[in-house]
Amino acid sequence: MSQNNSILCTLDIKDDIIKIISVKDAKIKKRGIIKRIKIVNAKLSYTLHKCPQCGIISLVKNGKRITIARLASFNGVEYHLVIKKQRFLCRNCGSTCGAHSDLLIKNHTMTKQVKHRIFSMAKESFTLSSMAKVIGISASTVNRILYGNTKIPRRCSHLPENICFDEFGSVKNLFTFIAIDADTHRLVELIHDRLSRTIIEHFINQYSLSERQAVKTVSIDLNANYQLVVHRIFPNARIIVDRFHIVQLCSRAMDRVRINSLKKIHDKKSRIYKAMKSDWSLFHLPEEDVDATHVKYITGINEYTTIQNVIDIATDKIPVFKETYDTYQSIQEAIRYHDIDILRETTYRYKRNGTAMDTVITTLRKNINYVKNSCLLPYSNGPLEGTIGKINKLKRNSYGFRNLDHFIKRIRLICA
Repeated sequence: MSQNNSILCTLDIKDDIIKIISVKDAKIKKRGIIKRIKIVNAKLSYTLHKCPQCGIISLVKNGKRITIARLASFNGVEYHLVIKKQRFLCRNCGSTCGAHSDLLIKNHTMTKQVKHRIFSMAKESFTLSSMAKVIGISASTVNRILYGNTKIPRRCSHLPENICFDEFGSVKNLFTFIAIDADTHRLVELIHDRLSRTIIEHFINQYSLSERQAVKTVSIDLNANYQLVVHRIFPNARIIVDRFHIVQLCSRAMDRVRINSLKKIHDKKSRIYKAMKSDWSLFHLPEEDVDATHVKYITGINEYTTIQNVIDIATDKIPVFKETYDTYQSIQEAIRYHDIDILRETTYRYKRNGTAMDTVITTLRKNINYVKNSCLLPYSNGPLEGTIGKINKLKRNSYGFRNLDHFIKRIRLICA
């Protein structure tokens, strides 16, 4: 490989018509601060005969013109490309033109390389200041390139057959509605608020009835407002309640019963108190993962015993907690193995006992058809929760956003 090609490869310049002359260190003074930069001297020249204006073969070389452009840095140091571009003169019409490279942008000092680097780093949730330091440009330049020419589409090209709905905290105390494709995990819609009226108006105005009728399933949490929205805008869609939210709802109810039971135990050093207080995570294990044969050291009660014995310490002494625990295990088993019979039997044979599990069962009975769909169909809100996790990572890295449009643009880049 020649020295010219080696330098082009190092600088990530893929245009072979650019010839590198030299690379040297230099110092510049900007706003009273002396900065060390790299000066890359190059020339851009090729043979051109036909005039782009009149189309006659009458072009001759007419000197060179110096252009200064910025290259993307890989170590935080500014790279200035000083390039001599060949000029041409048409003897027929008298017009002039110059040599052009795909690396350069007309009337811009930033090269395409810089823009590509900014958008690629923006997809990885980098902040403006960190992008500016790595690429070797100012944060205001990154802001202008990233947000200046990026347009937010009014709608996606077509609605997918399977969609996931949810919301997340965006700017200040506002919540933003988000919808993605359940199959490809591509972003479908971002709406500035989560009000039912706003969501319904958006989908009805942007998508025709035939497009909305083609949607087959919509995965949501147990938000009753979203159920009304789905019935209104997607008349043929089947609603799927996310399986994670069902198990989470039962898990939190069991924890509330456990905490209430702990408050009624006066002896804080008893085995039952220690088992329910310190070893609470054992009660959340699926029933098939509870080991009843192998003895191990349990730190909470400071004994060598099995996991099943620790659970029995609490369930044998407190009947209300045992009922709640058995209900939780049955629902978890039904969701895990997609067993509708166990789910139906657990919800309809449950007897109220004055605990938080009563509300959970009432909610499941009310939404039993949607809960059944979560067992019958393979879709869930898992992909959407992963996308919201990336959005929250961007918020943490940037210490929040003040401009909602900028936040929406960054989310679209992450989900692109």
